[in-house]
Amino acid sequence: QVQVVESGGGLVQPGGSLRLSCAASGSGFGINTMGWYRQAPGKQRELVATITAGGSTNYADSVKGRFTISRDNAKNTVYLQMNSLKPEDTAVYYCNAAIPVSQRATRNYWGQGTQVTVSS
Repeated sequence: QVQVVESGGGLVQPGGSLRLSCAASGSGFGINTMGWYRQAPGKQRELVATITAGGSTNYADSVKGRFTISRDNAKNTVYLQMNSLKPEDTAVYYCNAAIPVSQRATRNYWGQGTQVTVSS
């Protein structure tokens, strides 16, 4: 029923750019906050950026000024534009979506993840 699907990961050189996309579907009540998280080998999963249905954004300090999160509510899609990429940005990036499943209940759903590798 509910699906959260990421795309856009890949290999890029330091200083390069990538754009990730995440489409959420399966809810008849729209989508609330959506966000991006990442997890590098041996490290905890960490918040990258979030965006509310109204467009309010929040970024991790490590990506401020380099990454931009945006969304298209008509398409239930969130994007992450990543510029000036660094090797330390290498991780699996996961999309999260808060999706109403009824008039009273909201649940968090995760995508399968997409690999981003920044290397020469």
